Amino acid sequence: MARREGLTAQAAQPRTGPAPGPGGPGRRVRAVAGRAALPVALVMWLLSLRHVPLGRMNDLGLLQVLPPLFWAALVVLTLGFALVLSDRRYGGGWLAGYVLGLIAMIHATPSLLYPTLRYVWAWKHVAVIDAMIRHNGPVPDAQGFEIYNEWPGFFVLSGLVMRVTGVHSALGFAAWAPPINNALLLAPLLLLYRAVTRERTLIWGTVWIYYSVSWVGQDYFAPQAFAFLLFVTLLAVVVRRLPGARAGPDGDGGARPSQAPEAAASPGRGWSPGLLLCVLILEGAIASSHQLTPIMMISAMAVLSIPRRNRRVTLPALAGAVGWTLLWDATVARPYVEQNLHSFITALESPEGNVAAGFAGLGASAPGQVLVAWVDRGLTAVVFVLAAACLVRRPWVRRTAIPLTALAPLPLLAANNYGGEMIFRVYLFSLPSTAFLVAALLLRPGRQPRLRGAVVLVVAMSLLGGLFFGYYTKEKMNYFTVAETTAGQQMIDTAPRGAVIVTVTGEAPGSTWGYEHHVRIELAGLEKPLKELTARNPMAGLMAAVSFAPPGTPAYLMLNRAQAADCFLTGTLPADTVPRLDAQAAANPGFTTVYRNNDAVVYRFVPNPVARGFSTP
Repeated sequence: MARREGLTAQAAQPRTGPAPGPGGPGRRVRAVAGRAALPVALVMWLLSLRHVPLGRMNDLGLLQVLPPLFWAALVVLTLGFALVLSDRRYGGGWLAGYVLGLIAMIHATPSLLYPTLRYVWAWKHVAVIDAMIRHNGPVPDAQGFEIYNEWPGFFVLSGLVMRVTGVHSALGFAAWAPPINNALLLAPLLLLYRAVTRERTLIWGTVWIYYSVSWVGQDYFAPQAFAFLLFVTLLAVVVRRLPGARAGPDGDGGARPSQAPEAAASPGRGWSPGLLLCVLILEGAIASSHQLTPIMMISAMAVLSIPRRNRRVTLPALAGAVGWTLLWDATVARPYVEQNLHSFITALESPEGNVAAGFAGLGASAPGQVLVAWVDRGLTAVVFVLAAACLVRRPWVRRTAIPLTALAPLPLLAANNYGGEMIFRVYLFSLPSTAFLVAALLLRPGRQPRLRGAVVLVVAMSLLGGLFFGYYTKEKMNYFTVAETTAGQQMIDTAPRGAVIVTVTGEAPGSTWGYEHHVRIELAGLEKPLKELTARNPMAGLMAAVSFAPPGTPAYLMLNRAQAADCFLTGTLPADTVPRLDAQAAANPGFTTVYRNNDAVVYRFVPNPVARGFSTP
């Protein structure tokens, strides 16, 4: 009788979204529109990419050159998803199709438009894999790339995939890493959300919101993207094992644990040996692949252990996370830890400085980038404000693990600035949970459903619009022409071992090939006095930067369009630094042009301060 009453009470709980009603012309039109919108939107999207003038990108990147048809396709896709989400006649396959369509539109657009690999850090990671394959393991004399020897998990796995598939370079598949990584992330996200609720609308609405506000851009070919995928998978597995993990909205706005047998997998029984082994393997892979993600993993497991009822599940996972991290840091990563231990301790003493480091000054940035920075900050603030409002307005979510996992990354914001990026990483690691809270706040049935649905649709479209400001507006420097990559390859092919490679900024594709054979200098990364000298007189800054080289050592200077774009967009150096240095080098008899095309130039020179006849403007 008790079970019958429980099931009756459960059935009485209203579901998000309308229940199927009698058929009619309106419902038939909605059914047709829901099925047609997805293929129509995808065709519109592909047609919009036929003639995009990439050379016209300026301080707002792709936003300035994508045609209206692209944005119309995005609107059609969103409207179609809203129709399918609100109609229970559509199965999960249609919802997954729409989400994958959104992933394609956001993340596959640059892959389809650009003739070369996007983003210079992806080029560096491809070079690391190439070096590790050539050396069959850690790369000696890594010249500033030692950190990849100490957290090699991602690179070892990528090299293994290349050997198994017979692929000779990672450049081909690295270009498709953003859409692939986001598509792979869909499975653990669904696993996480289904561990918390059975509400179809809430689950898929959360997924849509997650991809609509994930603007940080840590999805390219990198250890962070790989480790984050493993982190979300681990989180989903752990949350699914928690006792009473799943809850749902009841008629009073409170929470009621699910009565279904699958509400929490084996509540109170801890781990089976096989599943615990899988958890430990995930944790080991995370600990060996990235330096920050293991700390986020430990923080998440520790916060989930606060409620006593969770500890039978979370303490073994926490012990594994701590054990793997300490073991790895004390052995393979020990050189890095020893070298940076003092800076770690110093950072703990200035939490306010760590938080402030994420808010970079915008005075020297391009006008469009100032706008972008404020849009990014506004989008982040809106997500956290809506998530906080959910905790107040939807009491049932406080009975789940989601608030704990949303808060878990926050302590790291005060512990270290992570090169000014900690605030972005905190947002990234909290987003799977904060997106759920935002969806739980917005996707709640109530009075005036049509008006409420319209408001929710406007909010969703606004959030999605904010994502494009964060994700597409630095493309002037993230995009490389074939001419630029050819110049980088020509420089590496020409430069002998021991040569000095100099660039103004890091946006020099191909300049890191064979990085163990050359010394590299980025003028924008010099210490403050030398950087100020470079801003005043680029040639003087260049000669001061390479003055350490023994007499007779050749040096190669690569200048290209993307480096000039970097200076213009970020203000790291004056916007005219690259053309000024090009003019100075071209006029100096000590510089020989090795290669030149419309987008790049490579000079060879011998930095010898005491050589006669060498002029320094």
